[in-house]
Amino acid sequence: MYIGMTLAWDLGYRRTEIESDSLNAILLANGSVMKAGGPTIVLYIHELCGYQWEVKFFHIRRDGNVVVGRFSKVNLKHIFLQRNTAAAMAARKRASAKPIPPPTPETTTTQIDPPIAPPKKALIFIFCLLFSIPYFYLLYQHYKIEQDLRRSILINAALCVAGFFLTQRMIPVASRYVSKRGLFGFDINKKGTPQGDVKVPESLGIVVGIVFLVLAILFQYFNFTSDSNWLVEYNAALASICFMILLGFVDDVLDVPWRVKLVLPSIAALPLLMAYAGHTTIIIPKPLVSYVGQEVLDLGWVYKLYMGLLAVFCTNSINIHAGLNGLEVGQTVVIASAIVIHNLMQIGASSDPEYKQAHAFSIYLVQPLLATSLALLSYNWYPSSVFVGDTYTYFAGMTMAVVGILGHYSETLLIFFLPQVLNFLLSLPQLSGYVKCPRHRLPRFNPETGLLTGTRDGTLINFYLRIVGPKSEKSLCIHLLFVQALGCCFCFMLRYFLAGWYK
Repeated sequence: MYIGMTLAWDLGYRRTEIESDSLNAILLANGSVMKAGGPTIVLYIHELCGYQWEVKFFHIRRDGNVVVGRFSKVNLKHIFLQRNTAAAMAARKRASAKPIPPPTPETTTTQIDPPIAPPKKALIFIFCLLFSIPYFYLLYQHYKIEQDLRRSILINAALCVAGFFLTQRMIPVASRYVSKRGLFGFDINKKGTPQGDVKVPESLGIVVGIVFLVLAILFQYFNFTSDSNWLVEYNAALASICFMILLGFVDDVLDVPWRVKLVLPSIAALPLLMAYAGHTTIIIPKPLVSYVGQEVLDLGWVYKLYMGLLAVFCTNSINIHAGLNGLEVGQTVVIASAIVIHNLMQIGASSDPEYKQAHAFSIYLVQPLLATSLALLSYNWYPSSVFVGDTYTYFAGMTMAVVGILGHYSETLLIFFLPQVLNFLLSLPQLSGYVKCPRHRLPRFNPETGLLTGTRDGTLINFYLRIVGPKSEKSLCIHLLFVQALGCCFCFMLRYFLAGWYK
């Protein structure tokens, strides 16, 4: 029965019926008469039943199962004959005379790793189709972008496409390794249902981070020369991102306390802060020039302090606005898409070569983030096959902070992070210790209705549920990502209406 279920899962069947003429086997498989100390094989059958598929067990009379019984006996006899023959041949080749014990069900079944569900390719295809319309329109039609700059952007995009497929192939492989090492979790928002008992591999953000770094390093061969002014800052940015990936994975393994988590991004940002050689000035908004007395203000070391605080905020804001299948990766995809569109608009509208190069620099790092995140989203979307872990949230937040700093549009970046800013303000009383903060500030799940209900915890998720009422996890995630997209659209509108008046 177990071998048949494993074979059906591997072949992709997600609605399976199991028939047996043994009533005891059917009762054990259904969990009706399971007792303490029962057969181990029954536990593996129950674990298989917890996968994301539909399995039904039926008891049939023995006289109605004669043909299948004869075939199964012949097949099993053939399998055991092959195994015994192979064992005998291996024993002759060994100098030792110790007999080889026949494999038991326990030893054979423990070698079978539970596979994860296939990626949601249709979701990714729809998003890519929608995103490609403004992307290619701005790149080819609306603005006259220099040929060399457009070529570099497209080479970077081609590498990102390869990185997308590489990430999709590596995630199932990495999930088996992290599961063997005990890096798995249970979906709290499905507690009380069969899906809530399924072990979900964690910390798969490490795959996205590794592929991202490979793409960003390879791109240097096509774009930067050894005497390029941007090469130092580019490698410093990669060093900070790599440092953040390492610290995020350490957090996943060691479960670092919250107060330490606030310090980690400032440590990872050190390579970027030390290598930063750009200007430390800010343009005073025109309505405030008469009060300040000058149009440009040099902040000096205060500007670098601001850069470090921005890295801390972006990294932790992604980390605390989480808890739903697909929310962490989804918000990153939405913000990264808005950043790419913003950079293309700034490149097309400007005539300053250095200003264009700064925004192109941003695109070179954001496009790999977007491509690898889409691959992860195909597995992390509801229902999640893998969890991203703090590795991904730290990596994504640091990457967007780096491009906002070196692209010199940190104000715009903060408006893109408007839902994260609101979530931070709602969370501040609990994060500061003024209000008791539980370990998981998630909404309450009702296994009977399958809906989430908002609690009194200070998060945007609970705040939204208290306003609109109970919702399913998938529906709630879609609503929150729509709010994220509205925040990005608000930023574009704000820049359009305030252009020429604000700065």
